[in-house]
Amino acid sequence: MRLPLSILDLAPVAAGSSACTALHRCVDLARLGERLGYVRHWFAEHHSMPSVASAAPEILIAHVAAATTRIRVGSGGIMLPNHAPLRIAESFHALAALHPGRIDLGIGRAPGSDVAASRALRAAGGDAIGQQLSELLAFSRNEFPPGHPYRGVHAEPVDAALPPIWLLGSSGASARMAGQAGMGYSFASHFSPAPAAPAFAAYRAAFQASADFPQPHAILGMSVVCAPTTEEAEYHAATMDLAWLRIRRGEFLPLPSPDEALDYPYSAAEREAIRDYRALTVVGDPAQVRERIERAAKECGADEVMIVSNLHDPAARLRSYELVASAFA
Repeated sequence: MRLPLSILDLAPVAAGSSACTALHRCVDLARLGERLGYVRHWFAEHHSMPSVASAAPEILIAHVAAATTRIRVGSGGIMLPNHAPLRIAESFHALAALHPGRIDLGIGRAPGSDVAASRALRAAGGDAIGQQLSELLAFSRNEFPPGHPYRGVHAEPVDAALPPIWLLGSSGASARMAGQAGMGYSFASHFSPAPAAPAFAAYRAAFQASADFPQPHAILGMSVVCAPTTEEAEYHAATMDLAWLRIRRGEFLPLPSPDEALDYPYSAAEREAIRDYRALTVVGDPAQVRERIERAAKECGADEVMIVSNLHDPAARLRSYELVASAFA
């Protein structure tokens, strides 16, 4: 591809379907992505949301990696405050052992859930990410100093290492940390109105080379709806308009059909909110989509673009990824 492209998968649940069906469709998308030349297939962690079935990324990673042969599979991301660092180290050591050279560990600090779900997960605060990341690495490398209560506690299997680690961000707060640690960095422009360029600049300025990342590598996350015509793309994008509006109200319902979304009686304020959301979304035919993606990647200096397409129609969703890949072939 003229620009490396990857897939972000939330296992979206469509109205009239089920979460179980959404999970099974992840393999269809991964196999298509592999055939089309996408670099990675990452799963995001969200909890207690009827619109999203990707509550357990590590399980989906194992499932999809076993059903593919080349494409890298990983988390985009594991929300580390929701977990004990040793447990994540063990899970990703095992994944790396089972699928050597194909696993990525993307880590974020956001809860990926509402307040009640965060409490149920016994989640730590996002400001604990630095300490948690340090513990995760120490468990993986058996590097706790003498006298430390975790001295001798290590992640199994010991003959597999953690896969490459990426820090995820939506405001730039994690950019410098990722650079100083010699990790990859991914910015969530698919939902964040903050510009990616300053975050990428801070990441590159702070970057220290590591074994996994001899050079900095920055991924730009983008929301994309691509169809053969602009009119058809706009039709399918109506699903995301109403879904986004509901999320703003704290309603995490299954994805509405385009017809349901087009029939919704939007108020003037709601239409204004949707216009703001559309500024974060690329909608159009293949030529239009390629131009906007290329422009966005050039403006911020992204090395790779990761696409998320949460559409009601699973066939339209697969076709969107296929058309984008063809446009960049």
